[in-house]
This record gives sequence, structure tokens and C-alpha cells, in this order.
Amino acid sequence: MSIDKFEAKTKDVGGIPVARLLPQPKRRTIGAWCFLDHADPSEFDEGSLGLQVGLHPHCNLQTFTWMLEGEVWHQDSLGYRQLIKPRQVNLMTAGTGNQRGISHTEQTPEGVHDLHAVQLWIALPMNKEIEPNFEHYPELPEWTENGIDYILTTGSYLGHKAPTTQFSELVGVDMQFKQAQAFSIEKQPHFEYGILVLKGEFTVNGIKYCADELAVLSDCANATGELDLFATEGTHLMLLGGEPLPHPTVIWWNFVADTAENLVKAVEDWNNGHARFGDINLDGTVLTRLRAPEVPGKFLK
Repeated sequence: MSIDKFEAKTKDVGGIPVARLLPQPKRRTIGAWCFLDHADPSEFDEGSLGLQVGLHPHCNLQTFTWMLEGEVWHQDSLGYRQLIKPRQVNLMTAGTGNQRGISHTEQTPEGVHDLHAVQLWIALPMNKEIEPNFEHYPELPEWTENGIDYILTTGSYLGHKAPTTQFSELVGVDMQFKQAQAFSIEKQPHFEYGILVLKGEFTVNGIKYCADELAVLSDCANATGELDLFATEGTHLMLLGGEPLPHPTVIWWNFVADTAENLVKAVEDWNNGHARFGDINLDGTVLTRLRAPEVPGKFLK
């Protein structure tokens, strides 16, 4: 097993600073998880509009929002409008192929002054015909075991199963530690794993990880030796795992594809108003329709 450490880069998303852990030059995916942002706990100034993400498209992926504090309105081109609250998941599926896609906006409601969330993308298997969809999960499996509070956001873990729709094998687990302790994770031999520190700190074989640092465990099928994990009291972790997809995952802006040429097509389709991404009426809002940047030439070499 190989163990790698990754630190976040700060990005601006809709007026909110976020810690971005995936993708990075040396680590693009963990299984089919291909994007990982952590919006740290933050309070908006009085009069601030908070999070305001304009209309933007996606293709060949799912957006997976795990809300911890605050509230956010989701609205999409399929006609769904859904308020997500803490301990809930919003799952939006963009569909696969060059004729499918989706567009959406995200906004904090008026009067909401705090936000803490994990925003993920899941690359879809391009060998499957998957239609666009949106699902909201207000209740998820929760339990306490050996001093750890668990919430299972997707997949199966320690005998529990989440209702969240999947198109490839994945797991996502929220873990909060009541006390300082050693712990273990349930591993599937064909999975890659990532452990994100949301709060506090933990160690992997004696190496310390602090807030907004990511430990990536690869090649679990050939694991040798011990995996020693220890978390301090009050630590809050997000465990992600999954089986790698059988094809390349290429990412540019808000698009995922299996080739750079398909990214170029997605950019052109969105900027030219192709019907595959649908539309939302933005009249009466502060939001704008975002324009996709051109795919860099280095992608096409």
C-alpha cells in the first residue's frame, strides 16, 4: 500500500473561499471521486449575499453535496429546486455522453449567515447510458461505535448501507471522534481511499495530518504491513473510497470526459447555448450565466 499526503489549495467559489483537495497534478481521482472541496466553517458579514454560484453546466459526472452547517438552495435545468440542510446530501447526475448534460445554480438563502460543507464530484462510467437526474437525501444511516460517531453518506460500511444512488462502487463516511484513540477503517481490496481532515488531527503510521490535509491510500490489494491510525479527541474526518473507473478521467472547468476532444465539445456546446444543458430563468436574481473557458492547448497534445 502506498500512502501520500496532499495539502489544499484555496479557491474562490461563488464568493466563498474553499479548500480544494482534488484534483491535483499528482492525484486526479480517488476511485471515481474526482473533485473535493471543503468549505470551512464560515460566517458571512451582515449584508453579505453569502454563497452565490451562477448558472453553470456539468457533464459525465455527479455533484455530491454533504452539508454540515448552514443551508443552500439548489436549482437546476430539470426543474428541481431543493433546500439542503445539515446532515443531508444533494446528488445531481449530469448524465453521460456528448448529448447529455445539466446546469444549475447554488445560493445561500437570505438570513443564513454560516456555511460548512463538503462538495464532491463523482466521475460517471462512460460505458453506461446514464440520464440526468436530481435526488435529495434528508436521512442517512447514523450510528456510534467504539467512540466514533458515523454518518454513511454513500455506499456500504460496517454493515450499514446508504440509500444514495451509485453507478460505480464508492463509499463516503463522516466520522467524529469522542475521544483520542486508535482506529481502523473497513477496506475493500480493490478500492483506493482518501481521509480528509475537516477538524482536529490524526496520524497515519506516525505522520500527522491537520485540517484540510488529505491522506490517500492506494494499492490496497497489495497492502503489506500495518496501517496505524490515531485521531485526537474532537477530530472530524471524511473517509472516501472507491474502485477506479476503467477509462481515463479528464477534467476541465465544470466538465468531465474520457478525452480532451469531448471536453472541447462540451465547452463549445455550453457557450453556444446547446439544448443538452437546459436553462434556468435568472430574472430577478443576482446570478449570471457563467461562460466556459477554452480548453488549454496542452490538453490536446
